[in-house]
Amino acid sequence: MSEDFVAAMRRAMAAARTAEAVDVNAVIQQALGAAGLTGAARALPHGLPRMRLPLGDAVRTLREGQTPLAPGGLRPAAEPEVPAGAAFLSEVQAGPNGVLRYRVYVPANPARRGLVLMLHGCTQTPEDFAVGTGMNRLAEAEGLVVVYPEQARGENSMGCWNWFRPGDQERGAGEPARLAGLARAVAEAQGVPAEGLFVAGLSAGGAMAAVLAGTYPDVFAAAGVHSGVAHRSAGDVLSAFAAMRGDGGASPAGATGARLIVFHGSADATVHPTNAGRVAAAAGYGAPAIVERGEAGGRRFARGVTAGPGGRAAFETWMVEGAGHAWSGGDARGSYADAGGPDASAEMVRFFLA
Repeated sequence: MSEDFVAAMRRAMAAARTAEAVDVNAVIQQALGAAGLTGAARALPHGLPRMRLPLGDAVRTLREGQTPLAPGGLRPAAEPEVPAGAAFLSEVQAGPNGVLRYRVYVPANPARRGLVLMLHGCTQTPEDFAVGTGMNRLAEAEGLVVVYPEQARGENSMGCWNWFRPGDQERGAGEPARLAGLARAVAEAQGVPAEGLFVAGLSAGGAMAAVLAGTYPDVFAAAGVHSGVAHRSAGDVLSAFAAMRGDGGASPAGATGARLIVFHGSADATVHPTNAGRVAAAAGYGAPAIVERGEAGGRRFARGVTAGPGGRAAFETWMVEGAGHAWSGGDARGSYADAGGPDASAEMVRFFLA
């Protein structure tokens, strides 16, 4: 969180001390405006009550909320290794819904079985995310193109995808339209079949992957949500904190049409593990039946499946015992990547291509 924002928040809180209760959304808006961060929060959508809390509760909520939006411990990762004949390109996509910088892994493998849009978490970069997830290695083996869009700091000062903003939760505008348009354009340029587009993400990226599953099921055949929250779980910054803590719930949107695979650590202190079940509920899937309990990478896990038409898994969830807020089975050279536990990237690719 920037020093300007912290100072502005202190001034806004001081001005509110004479009131018995604080309109938290108004305080946040005042502080964001004073700090020049007006894109970081929006008003509550029509029909939702504004939240009023005692001053002490408001201050405590904001203090506790600094961790998930501004996670620490980032270790810049080196460029991922690129085998002979492959390429890891830097590109820019400009369109009616905005501009996106992105990296794209083009495998040496001539097969074009699909494309995976990979959405990083807060403070991460495409390069860091590529290293931490190891997705390029799998893409080479399976003949997949991988696209890593980069969130602009002008859109979110912490580099988070704005899954909590009402304008970025619906089809046809904002970040969902920008990201779906990017996936379509790269798939066409690379000769990837239209039915082979997938999306996956971590934390804020996982939450945006859930948004894309709900808003563009005609573009993305399946989505992977790692340590994320359900579509429409929040309407502003404060309700985003609540959703991440496991409070509140998403508005059920009915079956998305996009198949979903969810990974979550049981010891995740940033995004509460109950959000794994809420992703399923918001998408219209029932509670999955546990079909496997086992151990991988030194950690125990439980895998649940909800069957869809023809017996193919429509929803799959992995709860990894003792894992925190990090990509399961990842490469520790990247940030928020845990070498322990089942390989989330491999299981997602298996699920996508099933």
